[in-house]
Order: sequence, then C-alpha cells, then structure tokens
Amino acid sequence: MIVRVNRRLRKKRIVILGGGFGGVYAAMHLEKLVAQQNAVEICLVSHDNFFLFTPMLHEIAASDLEITNIVNPLRKLLRKVEVFVGDVNQIDLQNKQVLISRGYRNHSQQLDYDHLVIALGSITNFYDLPGLAEQAITMKSLRDAIQLRAQIIRHLEEANSEGDPAERRSLLTFVVAGGGFAGVETVAALNDFVREALPFYPNLREDMLRVMLIHSGATILPELGESLGRYAETVLARRGIEIRLKTRVKSVTDNNVFLADGVSVPSRTLIWTAGIVPSPIISSLPCAKERGRLLVNQFLQVPEWPNVWAVGDCAFVPDIKNPGNSHPPTAQHAIREGKVVAQNIAAVLLGGPLRSFSFRTIGLLASIGRRMGVARILGFNFSGFFAWWMWRTVYLSKLPGLDKKVRVAFDWTLDLLFPKDVCAVYDLDQRHDFRWPDHAGNNDDREPAALIPARLGDGRTQVAHLRNQLDG
Repeated sequence: MIVRVNRRLRKKRIVILGGGFGGVYAAMHLEKLVAQQNAVEICLVSHDNFFLFTPMLHEIAASDLEITNIVNPLRKLLRKVEVFVGDVNQIDLQNKQVLISRGYRNHSQQLDYDHLVIALGSITNFYDLPGLAEQAITMKSLRDAIQLRAQIIRHLEEANSEGDPAERRSLLTFVVAGGGFAGVETVAALNDFVREALPFYPNLREDMLRVMLIHSGATILPELGESLGRYAETVLARRGIEIRLKTRVKSVTDNNVFLADGVSVPSRTLIWTAGIVPSPIISSLPCAKERGRLLVNQFLQVPEWPNVWAVGDCAFVPDIKNPGNSHPPTAQHAIREGKVVAQNIAAVLLGGPLRSFSFRTIGLLASIGRRMGVARILGFNFSGFFAWWMWRTVYLSKLPGLDKKVRVAFDWTLDLLFPKDVCAVYDLDQRHDFRWPDHAGNNDDREPAALIPARLGDGRTQVAHLRNQLDG
C-alpha cells in the first residue's frame, strides 16, 4: 500500500533527497532563505535521522572519538524542515513525484514536489572483484567504523590466545586498499590504534603485526602532489606500515588477499577505500549523464528539467573557469553547492537572478597519525605537526553544532592523557548479508543494523535472529 503525501494548499514543496553534505547544507540554507514564506515547505529524505561528519570517521574506528560525537540529529539541525527517514526507491521526473520507503517494514510513501534537489551521494565501487563485496570492510558509514574497530579488537583477542604462528600472523595482518585521503588516514589511525593496544595483550609483540597499504598509483595522496605524497610514505613506513605501490587487489577470500602482481597476503581484514560510484538511482533517470553522474549546468540545474537540481557526489558540476572539466566530488564542494542551489531555488520562487557555481579548492589536508599531517593550502605545502594541527582546527570548525565541537575537543584532550579503549562494545558480524541493502546513496552513511554488547554464538545465528526480529 502506498501512502501519498499530498501538497498542502497552495504551497510550493521543495524535496531534497540525501542526508549528506550537499543535501543537508542545501536544506540549512533554504531554511534561512524561504522557510519564513508561508507558501513554501521544505522536505528532506535521508536514510538516517542524523548527519554524519565523515572526515572524522577514521577517528571513530581508532577509538579517538566517541561514536555519537560526529553525528548531528537532522531534526535538531533543521528545525523548519520536514524530515523523512527512509530510502529513495523511484524518482518520477515526468509527474514530479518521488517514491520512498521508510521503516523496517518498508512502508511506501509518495512525495509530490515543485522543486527537487538530488543529493544522493555515492556508494562503494567493488569493481566486481571476487569476494570483495562479501569480505571487505568499507569506510563510508558510521557502521563501517564501528565494525572495523570491533573486528580489530576481536582479532587481537583471538591472536593473544592463538598457538599457531601462521594463524596468528593472519589475524594480525591488516590490509587497506586505496592510497587516497580515506585510505591513508584509515591506515595511519589503524596502525596507531593497534600498536597502542598491544601492551594490553601479553602474548603479542610488535614484530607480529603487519599493516599494509595497497595503492595502484606511483604515489599515495596524489591530490596533494608528489612531494607531500613521498613525505607521507616516509612517515608511514617509519611507523611500520608496509606500502605497496603500482598494484591492486585482485580477489579476496576469508583468509587471503590476492594482489594483481601475484602476491598473496594471509589476512583476515581488508579495508576497501579504493573507489566510489554514484547512487544506483541515478542510472535510472532519463537525464544526461557524464561518467555516471547527473550532468548539471552552471546553475546546478539538470538540463531539460528546469525545477530539478543536483549537487554532491552524484552530480557532474562543470567548472566554468576550466571548460571541459568538472568540480571534484569533495565535501567542501558539496557544502558550497548546497548553498548555491538553495540561493537559486529561492531566486526562482521569489523572483531574482540565478547564481553560477564556481569554487576553487581552498586546501586539502590529511592526518597521517601520531600528531603528524600533510596539507596543501592555497598552493603552499605544509607537513608535520603544524599540518596536523591545521587538520584538527579546520575540521573542528566545520563540525556542525557547538555541543559537538566541545565534545570532540574534550575527547581529543582526554586522548592526550589516557590510553585508548580496547572494548569491542559494538561487535557486528562482517558478512555482506548482514548489511542493510544499499538502495540509494545518501552518501552511503549507514547506521548500525543492531547494537550488540557481545557476540552471542555464531555470526550466522546472529543474522538469522536479527532477521526474524526485523520481519516481525
């Protein structure tokens, strides 16, 4: 049964799809610009009821921050926006309707709109590699970070009591695929976390650990340039991380990671950060696309659909200062795109000129662990402690909510004084069939399917038990 949400009398409805940077910032600015108008209502559709600050995700996995300190409730951020928590199933551009499903029972709702903002983000691209989707852990969602932390601690526990050296070696080998920002920050945080946790495990030594970073290019962090990439490689290698360049993951099994150069790595943990694709909903739309993303004009409008707009990872936004190129799908661009699309929708509704989108990347920063970082700001390179300090300062300033800023700053202060926690409080099975279906991107920010204080028997038993609960 489909429940239709009809338009209120004579009101223009703006529907925003996606709870990531592009969608949330579009809603925030629209709230300021048109929410006071009685003839306008704003709706946001998001898979989760919170906004996840993804640049700090690796710090959740490494036990640097508490889980809820990098999430903001959407209903708290957006007081004058109607929030629908659910998945986008279909977009009917011809009839100006969106079909969504909400809740565990997938109740269907139909939303009519006058203006539509598509900000569905991206999902992980596994490139159809054998075993990858089933075995790898991604770093796109809060659930991913929780799962990675739990799996690291579980493997330390098992290795501490394991008598077989080969089995222990497999448990203590952690592989990260992808040498971009997400991969480098994840491997650095993971390496620090594991090595700081070792004193709690009397049977383990540092020489038993093996932490690897696999990258297909010649230098990690290619966006920052070769010099900073080489610097990051040197720092990470000095801290015991094995970096393998110009190679790729070929396939994955329960106990091994196979590389394209023929090397087999005995490992139970693979973290995949090596690719994204736009939300699958995008491919079904009768719109022009470029590299799988919705092609928009300089005003962020979808051509031939004047009241349809797109921002963020799912949009191909042309760079008007460099014809033929597009703006990169980064958070800082999505934030500015959200602001511009809000201004342009307000201009259409209230009568005014449209604004072209143009933005030059201010800077790029990456944390490489142990209070070290690399940064390129306005064309200048920085490295070491100062770059790490800038990383924390910039991202803390961008984190929404004063209360969240205070909590994160407090966590960082405590991290200077006390050792990291090694509690696997949220211990979720890593099997692919345990994950929520990925119908639409919403920046793929997934929350945990369940919060389990400890493993209760076999993982498959947990899956069956949870499925029975969810099915009623």
